[in-house]
Amino acid sequence: MNAQWLRACSLTVGKGSAGLELGALRVVFATRKGDVETPNSAEIRVYNLSAGTANRIRREFTRVVLQAGYQDNIGTIFDGTIRQVRTGRENGTDTWLEIIAADGDAAYNFATVNTTLAAGSKPADRVAVAQAAMAEKGAGAGYTPELGGQALPRGKVMYGMARQHMRNEAETTDTTWSIQDGKVQMLPRAGYLPGAAVVLTHETGLVGTPEQTQDGIRVRSLLNPRLRIGGRIKLDNASVLRAKTDLKASALLPPSLDHDGIYRILTVDFRGDTRGNDWYADMVCIGIDDTSRLPLDMMKGR
Repeated sequence: MNAQWLRACSLTVGKGSAGLELGALRVVFATRKGDVETPNSAEIRVYNLSAGTANRIRREFTRVVLQAGYQDNIGTIFDGTIRQVRTGRENGTDTWLEIIAADGDAAYNFATVNTTLAAGSKPADRVAVAQAAMAEKGAGAGYTPELGGQALPRGKVMYGMARQHMRNEAETTDTTWSIQDGKVQMLPRAGYLPGAAVVLTHETGLVGTPEQTQDGIRVRSLLNPRLRIGGRIKLDNASVLRAKTDLKASALLPPSLDHDGIYRILTVDFRGDTRGNDWYADMVCIGIDDTSRLPLDMMKGR
C-alpha cells in the first residue's frame, strides 16, 4: 500500500453524461460486497445539500459512483443504481440526504435470454449469451477465466432468466459469478483475480488482529480500493489469532490458514466518514489452499 494520509473521496451522482460531484461535502458511507450472486449494496449520506440539489438527486439522477482511498491511491469502491433517496435532519443545523443503491440489480432481476445455439457450443458461448443479456440491463462483461468444457453435440435452447443460466454454467465449470461495480465477473472456485496480492501489515494498513473464524479469516485494514472481491491479500500468519478448537467429533473445522499467507477476498465492507474517524475495509477471506471448500450455497448468497 502507498502512503496512508490525506484521505480522498469522490461521490458522483448522475444520469447519462449529466452529473454532480459531491465529494467536497461531508460524505458518510457503508458498502457491502461479496462473491455472491445477489447484488452488492451501498448506503451513502451527504450532509448539508441545498434544497435544489437534493431535489435534483431525488428526481433526475439514477446512478452513483463512489471513489475513495488516499490521494496517491484512490479508486472506485462502488458503482451502482440509485434505488431510494431519503432526507432527514441530524440536529438543529445539519441535514442529510441518504442514497440507497444496488449494483447490477436491474440485470440480476430482469435480464432474460431467448435464443438457440447451434451444435458445438461450449460454456463460454452460453456465458456470453447470458452476459450480453445482462449488458442490455446495465451490467457489462467483466473478468471471465478460460472455462473449457466439452462442446455440446446438439443445439442448445437458452430461455429464461440470465442469472439462472449464469448459475448453471458456474456450477458446470466450477466457478463463481457475481456483479462487481457494474461488471459480470466469473472466477474459478479454486482461483482468484489476476494481479498482485495486497500486502497487509501494521505498517501498510492492517488494523488490529486478523482472526480465524468459521466463516473465514476476518481482517480489518485502512480503506484501500485495491481490495476487490476475488482479489488476494497477503498476511503474516503469525499475526492471525487462531480459532479455539472445539473438541466435539462433529464440530466443523474453521477454514485453515494458507501456507504462504495468501488469502482470497470473499466479502469486503467499506466504511468511511470524510469528517470522522471511520475509513476502513472489513474483509472475510479464505486461504488459496482452501478455496475448493467454498460451498455452492454461499456463492448463491443464501
